[in-house]
Order: sequence, then structure tokens, then C-alpha cells
Amino acid sequence: MSSKIMSYSYDEYFEIVRSFHGSPAPGALIGGFMVDLAVKNLPEGILYDALCETKTCLPDAIQLLTPCTIGNGWLTILPLGRYALSLYDKYTGKGVRVFLDVNKMEPWQEVRNWFMKMKPKKEQDSDRLYREIREAGQDLLSLRRIQIKPDFIQEKKKGKVALCPKCGESYPVSDGNLCLGCQGSDPYL
Repeated sequence: MSSKIMSYSYDEYFEIVRSFHGSPAPGALIGGFMVDLAVKNLPEGILYDALCETKTCLPDAIQLLTPCTIGNGWLTILPLGRYALSLYDKYTGKGVRVFLDVNKMEPWQEVRNWFMKMKPKKEQDSDRLYREIREAGQDLLSLRRIQIKPDFIQEKKKGKVALCPKCGESYPVSDGNLCLGCQGSDPYL
């Protein structure tokens, strides 16, 4: 099993994750193998978007290894609580979904302990966990072909912008007569 992740060695990617994420998070490391598998199963040269089904760790792998980011709008995070990602043609919606498959974890017990939260973090053997992730690579994953619903892939346009009559800041007119912050969604006291 090759431990290459896109154009990086496992060790190079490990350091990139450590630098970007703040620690060599197991989820972001496994996410690298997930992204690599997904990209290898897309037709070459297509423009694709990404859908991430969890908000923890996995979005970082997508942003590190693809042109899909939250900022450019090519990465959508749906907090479904599943450790899965999809890469799909941004025009047709055809693509692939890759997920961390618990049924494939038997040979890698420390990965299973981490993923299923069978041990508190302080009791996990980090060295063994990183070694198992490296050894298992894509063997922990499953892939299936997918078709995104048409209404989900429609181009996302920002629409008209106005100044909020209450706070004076710009906001999308489609949000209503006031910006969402002034409608009560503002997190500040």
C-alpha cells in the first residue's frame, strides 16, 4: 500500500496537517487518503465541487488538497455527522462519495478505538494510531458513484446587496428588510 497522498509523501502531508490544523489530527490525516481516492476516481480535467458531511477535521483535508475551499464557495459542509466527502462535477452533479468504513477497521484496532471513541483521547496510543493510519491508507475507505440532486448544484449567486437600515452594514437583500445580525442572529452581546 502506497502511503502517498496526492503529490505528497505521508510524512510531508503529516507536517502540512500539523501546520495548518494545529496538530496532526487523525481525521485530517485519513481525510488526505479520502481526498486522494476521490480525485483519482474523477475524470481528468473537470471542474468539481466538494461536499463534506462533517464539520470536524475532514474539511481541512479538502481545503489543503483541492481547489475547493469554504471561501471560494466550492466546498459545502453539511453537518450530517458522517465521516464522508463527495467530489462531483459542478455542472452535471456526477461524482464520487468516499467514507471511512468501520467495517474495514478490524486490522487497525487503534484507528477503530479513535473513530468509535472506544478510549478517551488521553488513553489512545498516538504513535500506534498514526502508524496504523499510514499502513491502512485507503484500505479504511469505501467509495461509491453518486449523483447530486439538481437543485443542490444550481449556481449559487449572491444577488443584490443593500445597507442595513439598522446597523448600516452591507448584506444580501434576499435576507429580508434587515441584515441577519439585526434580525437576531448576531452572536454578540
